[in-house]
Amino acid sequence: MLIKNAFLSDGTPADVWVYEGSIRAIGQNLTIGDPEVIDAAGRTLLPGFVDLHCHWRTPGFEYKEDIATGSRAAAAGGYTFVNLMPNTKPVCSSAEQARAVMDKAREVGLCGANQTVSITENFDGHSVARLLELPDDIKFITEDGKGVQSSEVMARAFAICREKGITLMSHAEDMDISPWDYRLAENIETVRNLHLCEYYGTRLHMCHVSTKEAILAISEAKARGVNVTCEVTPHHLWFHDLDYKVNPPIRAAEDVAALVQAIKSGYVDAIATDHAPHSAEDKANGMAGMVGSETAFGVCYTKLCLQEGLPLPLLENLMSRMPAAILGLEKKGEIRPGFDADLVLVDLEHPWTVDAANLHSKSRNTPFDGVQLYGRVCLTVCGGKVTHRDL
Repeated sequence: MLIKNAFLSDGTPADVWVYEGSIRAIGQNLTIGDPEVIDAAGRTLLPGFVDLHCHWRTPGFEYKEDIATGSRAAAAGGYTFVNLMPNTKPVCSSAEQARAVMDKAREVGLCGANQTVSITENFDGHSVARLLELPDDIKFITEDGKGVQSSEVMARAFAICREKGITLMSHAEDMDISPWDYRLAENIETVRNLHLCEYYGTRLHMCHVSTKEAILAISEAKARGVNVTCEVTPHHLWFHDLDYKVNPPIRAAEDVAALVQAIKSGYVDAIATDHAPHSAEDKANGMAGMVGSETAFGVCYTKLCLQEGLPLPLLENLMSRMPAAILGLEKKGEIRPGFDADLVLVDLEHPWTVDAANLHSKSRNTPFDGVQLYGRVCLTVCGGKVTHRDL
């Protein structure tokens, strides 16, 4: 495959030759034998996006999303690899369960996937001993959607992670406090987990950071050398004071401003979607979450690059290079010879309007329906295979 007449994120014109799943050459006016030629027509070519935080609802909630529909939605949004949360039914608490999901994703073949496992067994809030028995290929654990409420249990989990070289992903929420103060609930858990990370020297990743106080605490911890990374979601960057149920909730305008400033200052490591599909009935009954795979780039390009003046290469880092690095994906996240041929071609010039009815996800729960954005995904290539085409 030869992609011609593209521009890279820094504006450099480039042709890219892809062969046997890898990027083989990058240059101008390339002529390589007789491959399939894709004319980028002056559009921008970026590394495939990597999502640190995604829900494909498998097993147990396939009526909301399954691996095939989740993969199609990811590909339509330019994603070539996703990191899946374990709040399934049953809860993903073992390597065997995780491998079953990853095997199915490989079978579908549209998007790579890593399946995380839970911190406590079956989200019971206290059993962490089995973490000692996890095989070396399980490197990420999380209690996403709940968080570990006991500080003693969380301390033991951090200690095990240090011993095993596991990254702990934190959903920061004190659930005794969140019914009456969601802001305080996130802030308290953030500070606790940062202190545990610093004390044990464990690698910590903070999920969906949403308050000005939480991002300040993370920034201060980073300045002290604490081994912590963090993500923010597109919806927490776009909306404020919106009555649409997500967890953590949509915050105030001052929180959005603090997150944007933290991105500009280099304290935010990644953009992650928290793609959370729900049926119309479940959403009407108060389930928290929204689909986000297909709108993420458009939201972030429009908000961060066009409105806030962020250079496109920095957004590329937030959506591709840094998430890949956090996950340890050494051959992903950059357009370089020898790297995996994971690529996304985007149209930055023409506006497009989100239409929930046309999303590839099985679910339609999005507050972006009808919103006009810039940055449309036109082509996605995963491992050298075209997984989405809308040229």
